[in-house]
Amino acid sequence: MTDRHHTDAKALADDVRQHLADEVPGSPLVHAPVTGPGVLEPLRRLVAVEYQAHRVELVAYGTLLARFPHRPAAELWVTLARIVHEATPKLREVARALKMSDADLDGRVADSGAYAFHGAMSWIATTGSQSTAALAAHIDMAVYYSGASAVAQRLRQNGAPVPDAFLDYYDDPGDNALLELALTVAQNGLDRGDDPQETLFHAHRIADALLGIWKAAAADAA
Repeated sequence: MTDRHHTDAKALADDVRQHLADEVPGSPLVHAPVTGPGVLEPLRRLVAVEYQAHRVELVAYGTLLARFPHRPAAELWVTLARIVHEATPKLREVARALKMSDADLDGRVADSGAYAFHGAMSWIATTGSQSTAALAAHIDMAVYYSGASAVAQRLRQNGAPVPDAFLDYYDDPGDNALLELALTVAQNGLDRGDDPQETLFHAHRIADALLGIWKAAAADAA
């Protein structure tokens, strides 16, 4: 795995997946109570953290487009930016359904682990290699969509008193073609000489940061 010219991006992604093998998607939020007066609070924290992350992601993808404007990388950054841009007003609808104000959306979540993703994305966008950014995007999508859909499906199956807007937004399997594009862009970067160990390190950072978001959402508010 140390030979830059023969590293397989899929093998790096599989390494991260193996690291996550014992993690239930969306855990520990997926184990949060589905009844009682506090059932919506973890969901509000999740929405707030994601809403704030959208701003970071849009800047990150714009930065990556400026740094790596060639194909196939450019297609990945543009597509990801479009997805986030289009998701933001939908997420605001979710917030309204959860009776969240603008102040709630902009408020800080007490658990500082909620913001590790924001920092990791910013660092990768400004300093990371093409393969680092692309593999991070691949892992981001794989972990986010599996966790989000697990949370939504559990709430739906248990008849939790949760607005349909939340369930519809988060019960999303993601796009397999986009996952493959991210791997293609990562492979292109590795073939150009990107450091595979750096790429792998930051993919693990993104995976751990997403786990931190689920944990922060499920934690009791301070």
